[in-house]
Amino acid sequence: METAIRTRALSRTFGDLVAVRSVSLEVRKGEIFGVLGPNGAGKSTTVRMLCGILTPTGGQGTVLGHDVATEPESIKQKIGYMTQRFSLYEDLTVQENLRFYGGIYGFSGAARREKIERALERYGLGERRAQISGTLSGGWKQRVALACSTLHDPPLLFLDEPTAGVDPVSRRQFWAMIHRLAAEGTTVLLTTHYMDEAERCHRLAFIFRGEVLSTGTPAEVLASSSLRVLEVDLGRWAAAAAGLLNADPRVEEVSPFGATLRVAFRSPEPESVLAEILDRQGIVPAEVRPVRTTIEDAFVALVQAEQESGHLKDA
Repeated sequence: METAIRTRALSRTFGDLVAVRSVSLEVRKGEIFGVLGPNGAGKSTTVRMLCGILTPTGGQGTVLGHDVATEPESIKQKIGYMTQRFSLYEDLTVQENLRFYGGIYGFSGAARREKIERALERYGLGERRAQISGTLSGGWKQRVALACSTLHDPPLLFLDEPTAGVDPVSRRQFWAMIHRLAAEGTTVLLTTHYMDEAERCHRLAFIFRGEVLSTGTPAEVLASSSLRVLEVDLGRWAAAAAGLLNADPRVEEVSPFGATLRVAFRSPEPESVLAEILDRQGIVPAEVRPVRTTIEDAFVALVQAEQESGHLKDA
């Protein structure tokens, strides 16, 4: 498949601070590519370099065939970019914001009116065209921002934390819009710290403290983690069991949910390991059931493994 974005050892420093360290990515045309990681991981800095806003201090990168270091203006003309915070004019109506952005993109007259009407229909904004943008809820503001960033039909769309602070229903609706754009041929690169959103992407990259830990499809990332997860109902023994499990090196993570523990193992036979550990104190679970490994499980395991190996330093 054709490549929309390719980077090799892309880096960015701010004085002594290394914000992005040797990031290598390849994003294919027409796919939704997620860059996942906690706040401060270097996601937004990476996106700003790819958009031509920040100049890399090391490495190489191309976006739609243009060099990120030497051709930033050519990149800006071909992309759409939506920031984490609502960046439109809050004292203008929805339609006025679209009209303003249409002018920035070089549209006028009938062409601009046609673009605006299509955007209002595509994103369900028709009944809110006359509403002052600042009075919209978070989910509706994000729709307006998405409409403005795609008004010129860019082949590549960058979304930086697009669902931050948005309610669950609006998040689902927003993701439906993203998938529709991708189905129509738009390449989408988005950043998020919501691990559950990773499984909505075609492919993804985990980034932590400026470094890429893993890339691939959600299924490939989960398979590479080699994790097995059990939910263990323990009643009043939950706290004691958590202490035993946390002390065993075969246990990757223990997460309490009331009287139930969610326990991640790297062993192919987690039930046997669990029974061996709990039998030491005569603890018998009320119920043990295998559950699906999540992207969050895989990410936490990757970070812990890198820290233990000394590749990543603690903050």
